[in-house]
Amino acid sequence: MVTAEDLKQLPDKPGVYLMFDSNDNIIYIGKAISLKNRVRSYFQASRNLSLRIQSMVKQVDRIEYIITNNEVEALVLECNLIKEKHPKYNIRLRDDKQYPWVKVTLNESYPQVYITRRVKQDGSKYYGPYTNVAAIRDTMKLLRQIFPLRSCRYDLDEQTIARPCLNYQIKRCLAPCNRLVSKESYREIINQVCLFLEGRQMELAEELNRQMQQAALELQYEKAAVFRDRLRDIKKIMEKQKVITDVPIDLDVFGISQDHQGSMIQVFQVRDGKLVGREYFLLNEGLETEPMEIIEEFLTQYYDKSGFIPKEIIIPCNLESQVAIETLLTSLRGSKVRVRLPHKGEKAQLLRMANENAANLLQQERAKEKQEESYVAQTLEELQRRLELPKLPQRIEGFDISNIQGRDAVASMVVFESGVPKGSDYRRFKIRTIEGPNDFAMMQEALRRRFLKGLEERQTLQTENGKFAKFPDLLLIDGGKGQLSAAVAVLEELNLRHIPIIGLAKQEEEIFKPDQEDPIILSRRSDALRLLQRVRDEAHRFAITYHKSLRSKRTLTSKLDEIPGVGPKKKQALMKRFGSVKRIREATVEELMQVPGINQQLAEMIKELI
Repeated sequence: MVTAEDLKQLPDKPGVYLMFDSNDNIIYIGKAISLKNRVRSYFQASRNLSLRIQSMVKQVDRIEYIITNNEVEALVLECNLIKEKHPKYNIRLRDDKQYPWVKVTLNESYPQVYITRRVKQDGSKYYGPYTNVAAIRDTMKLLRQIFPLRSCRYDLDEQTIARPCLNYQIKRCLAPCNRLVSKESYREIINQVCLFLEGRQMELAEELNRQMQQAALELQYEKAAVFRDRLRDIKKIMEKQKVITDVPIDLDVFGISQDHQGSMIQVFQVRDGKLVGREYFLLNEGLETEPMEIIEEFLTQYYDKSGFIPKEIIIPCNLESQVAIETLLTSLRGSKVRVRLPHKGEKAQLLRMANENAANLLQQERAKEKQEESYVAQTLEELQRRLELPKLPQRIEGFDISNIQGRDAVASMVVFESGVPKGSDYRRFKIRTIEGPNDFAMMQEALRRRFLKGLEERQTLQTENGKFAKFPDLLLIDGGKGQLSAAVAVLEELNLRHIPIIGLAKQEEEIFKPDQEDPIILSRRSDALRLLQRVRDEAHRFAITYHKSLRSKRTLTSKLDEIPGVGPKKKQALMKRFGSVKRIREATVEELMQVPGINQQLAEMIKELI
């Protein structure tokens, strides 16, 4: 419990504070110009706090803080900690899904351009995040049509490929793998791709026109024709873009709309006075959270890894840390960035349009959610009726086994709540007690461990909030009568026979119930059957992924055992540093030498033999 004495000890300095609950979980991270004033404000009876913040403060058990030199440092640290710790009461750009980015690997001699969902501090440039996956895939397809980008994932700083692939033959690639293009020429193409991704098509068109004219002057007509074709394609794209300002400016416009469930942020990306992109983000913070707080935290996360920051950013409300955010974005961009709330003129009009679009999108999202809820309710009702379940199967758990002749055997447990996968509740089990190919016994071990842990948590915690304490309304086993009988035996052994359980056989999609001779056959068009298939297939995918991971690590371990000079400690250090076969194979000699105990001679040997 936070005491008055704890609050007195807080320094009157800028920094970041972390609030912990009684279970030692971080529930909120904030920044402050004065840690003393900001943190104390949460615990003043006269303070008019929102219901959300009041609920949070009741849960605070202790507070830690980190002092920084200034508010900008606090802003950066707060952003990084939020993304790392995922506190319950903070606004997060990522909302149960990792948005895709376009990654340009500028740290390589011949950079790659591809879609990724992981942003790392690796010297690459990232563009995004994008909320429309189909649109970004179309963009990538278009990029490959216009620019001869390599699509291979070879480390061309380390290896040369003997023969170029088919893409070179059809003039979709310049074969950097075979060194048929210089690093400088290829880097020019990458720079043009970056201009395209930043929405700076006008600047790109001018550059392509310059290169075309230069090639023509040098009588390199084939080269000039290539630039001419790229220029034509870029101009076609520019013709489709809507001109929304008279002045060719670069700016991002943020609109916001809120309801009691959450908020929608609409981003307009304006480049050279044209609307070149729109993204929207649905957040969980509703009317109880001030727009200022939402926008402030959103901006720092949105631009944290962004490949391009415009000169001007239009926001829907004034911000408490507006000067600090401007300073931070200016340092990231390398030149002055202005963050402002316009009240008249074209920019105010753009802001109104962004707010109106955010409100419209939020309304559409709620209508879609309502429709999905109705569909899920009907599906679960059908499932309850057809399987004669005692209640709606709101929580379905699916189990599957994966192994090759008993080796690297694993089991998976996936969870669907209200017809939707709940990834945070997924669990996987490495089979410990069964030797040889015995799927029935492996399934029994996995179920026994799952429910024993659940029973133990229920007894210890006296609640269903533990990792395993919540039991399913329906248990689904991948398989027919044999697998089902083995699973039922475990439930009987643990006095859990009241949990409804079925087996779903893959070939004929027959549903088996205990003590029922004939299978239940649902129509292939049945939504209830489709839901069961999704659970079964997801359990299979999750099991296979884990099995492949273990098999890969075992293969790596056996290969490391064959290398002279690599003992158990060095093997463990390599695994700890890189974690997978692929990463050790892709590591450079210099990276291998960073592992304790690995000198250059041994690193070169590992590189050669792995």
